[in-house]
Amino acid sequence: MGSLIGDPARANMLSALISGKALTPSELAEIANITLQTTSAHLKKMEAGGLIRQRKQGRHRYFNLADEDVAGLIESMMGLAAKKGHIRTRTGPKAPELRKARVCYNHLAGELGVQMYDSLISRKYLHENEDEVTLTKAGKDFISTLGIEIDTLKSSRRPLCKSCLDWSARRSHLAGSLGTALLDHIYAKGWARRLNEVRVVEFSPKGELEFTAHFPL
Repeated sequence: MGSLIGDPARANMLSALISGKALTPSELAEIANITLQTTSAHLKKMEAGGLIRQRKQGRHRYFNLADEDVAGLIESMMGLAAKKGHIRTRTGPKAPELRKARVCYNHLAGELGVQMYDSLISRKYLHENEDEVTLTKAGKDFISTLGIEIDTLKSSRRPLCKSCLDWSARRSHLAGSLGTALLDHIYAKGWARRLNEVRVVEFSPKGELEFTAHFPL
């Protein structure tokens, strides 16, 4: 697994796929700065290794990360690389915004993602026991007030709650079907929007106030 992720070209492609978007081989080739033929060889290896999955639509092929576990692994390894000084600091207008709020596969990451997780823990809506995270009775009541159906989320094959190590904050944010539902709720309420082509989740000033009111520290 380490050898699959450790190759620079494959690492760049996996980092791009953590956005949750499906990308074509051509798009991934451009991201990795390699030929389409070389990209296809890398994609075959990653698909065989269970890191990505392929979907076909007409004559086009699209690739996603295989699942949320892979996204968590990539995010954790990015955190370790940053801690050890192996991630180059990229300047530009999007760097602070990425650290503040971004998509990690299908849930909220960055400083606001960590804030939401910490708020749910501190108010005893979530309970941590080593690596296991569970939703408490008080947490179920709170989530219900947001209009999110817990029973529907439980019927999913995915875990309801999972902690995911945030690579920039180097602390946990919330993954699992509940993490996805909360990000969808944020979009539905108009508090924030996903910027096209990047992982940034941009909150409006009013939206950030509403978010903090619901997830205070």
